[in-house]
Amino acid sequence: MTKTPPDHRSHVFGTPWEGVHGTAMDSARHYGRHWHSTYGVGLLDHGAQSSASGRGKVDAYAGDLITTNPGEVHDGRPLGGPSRRWRMVYFDAAVMAGMRGDGAAGNGIEFTRPVLRDARLGDALRRLFVRLDAWQAVHADHTAGAGALACEESLAEVCGLLLETHSTVLPVREAGGDVRQLRERLADDLLDAPSLDELATMAGLSKYQALRRFAQAYGVPPHAWLLLQRAERARALIRRGTSLADAAAASGFADQSHMTRIFTRHFGFTPGAWQRASGPPS
Repeated sequence: MTKTPPDHRSHVFGTPWEGVHGTAMDSARHYGRHWHSTYGVGLLDHGAQSSASGRGKVDAYAGDLITTNPGEVHDGRPLGGPSRRWRMVYFDAAVMAGMRGDGAAGNGIEFTRPVLRDARLGDALRRLFVRLDAWQAVHADHTAGAGALACEESLAEVCGLLLETHSTVLPVREAGGDVRQLRERLADDLLDAPSLDELATMAGLSKYQALRRFAQAYGVPPHAWLLLQRAERARALIRRGTSLADAAAASGFADQSHMTRIFTRHFGFTPGAWQRASGPPS
């Protein structure tokens, strides 16, 4: 009698950056002992899992965060049910070094626990998955633009929180960092959004430091500030009689529907309503 293999559904996906990929798994498989050459952080969405780790046997439940270090031997099997569902993002040590900004991350740095319960980090990781899904749907053949910047912000936030609160890395003093030039760079060319790496280099900060410092100074992170500026430009163009489609293109939106979503979110009314309200009296 042929043995039925366990249910297993998997999806591996790319990202805007080299050295970073993600997976989405819904699986009843028992994974044998193995290791990855990358860092990994993920979210257990459903079910539960028991696994070996570099710190002994651990159990994870729905809502928990899970991590792996490069070279850390681990396995995995369902716990208390036939299957479990989880999402992961994996990144090379060089990516972690770039996030920290001093070249030391990835040189003996480890995540301290294989299972985490951290609401702030969990929210950041969920935002990263949502933004990567949106990027794949719209910008899968591009590595620049506002969509990639949004993804990079989320990745920097996830890595920064991991390094600050769940790793063996020593705190790094934040020096320098005039973020006014970052705002000016964003405003100079709304059609060509810079990467977070470019912004961090300009300010002499790590990506996470630049993200945090910008939000402290201007109330929102760079990506949100850029979308606000694009919405304001579109509003001004429409008021001067520019068509909705041309206003969307001239303001850096992917298309008119993208402009409508952002415009409505920020102003509370659609571009069409604004066009009618700002036109000549009938």
